[in-house]
Amino acid sequence: MFLDYDGTLAGFAPTPDVIIPDPEVIDILTRLENHPFFQPAIISGRRLDHIIALVPVSRLLLAGTYGIEIRTPDGKHINRLDYSHIRPGLDLLKPKWEQLISGQVGFYLEDKGWSLAIHARFADDHAARTILSTARETAADCMDASLFRMMGGDKFLEVGPLLANKGATIEYILERYPVVDALPVYIGDDDKDEEAFAVVNQHNGISVVVSENERGTHADLRLQDPPSVREWLISLLAVPRS
Repeated sequence: MFLDYDGTLAGFAPTPDVIIPDPEVIDILTRLENHPFFQPAIISGRRLDHIIALVPVSRLLLAGTYGIEIRTPDGKHINRLDYSHIRPGLDLLKPKWEQLISGQVGFYLEDKGWSLAIHARFADDHAARTILSTARETAADCMDASLFRMMGGDKFLEVGPLLANKGATIEYILERYPVVDALPVYIGDDDKDEEAFAVVNQHNGISVVVSENERGTHADLRLQDPPSVREWLISLLAVPRS
């Protein structure tokens, strides 16, 4: 069971650097982890250290930055890329993006180490469109397309490694930790999760989008919001253990 965090298990924090563990989420994940029929994992765009702080559940696979960095069920940390190959390009882009949003209201530059992201959730719609468009052009001019990709979203732009892809991460995990006759399930809320939906569908799994409104999606099913996701997960815990 692959679960996104923000917008799926919990609501969005004021800024990405705000880390507020949710006791109900921790309890649900702990119970799922202890249930013999479920093997939960978190696949998040957040940095791995943030996810570890948000979800202090042992034996739980945690994937940060879309799966670039992983904590395995036995507690080992895996970086799927060489950081020294990735960081110089981001260090070239970062001051350009900092200058672009300097003095602008409602913008936030997040440095995840492996990627850079501009959040404009609290910005004026016109300003968000204009500045994010310029940020995209700036990134395209200076980033190596053989190493990096751009990821969009609602008032959001991120540059990260090509391997920062939740679909590729699902493939990696299913190959590394195969479970005979397992049914893969993925629950997520945004376009980055759509890449994971497509892969889970290819494995004859179940994909669930979290959205208040119907929309175009690869997902099979829809849940309205994080409380609905929690309620559904709790209902699964009623499955008899034998």
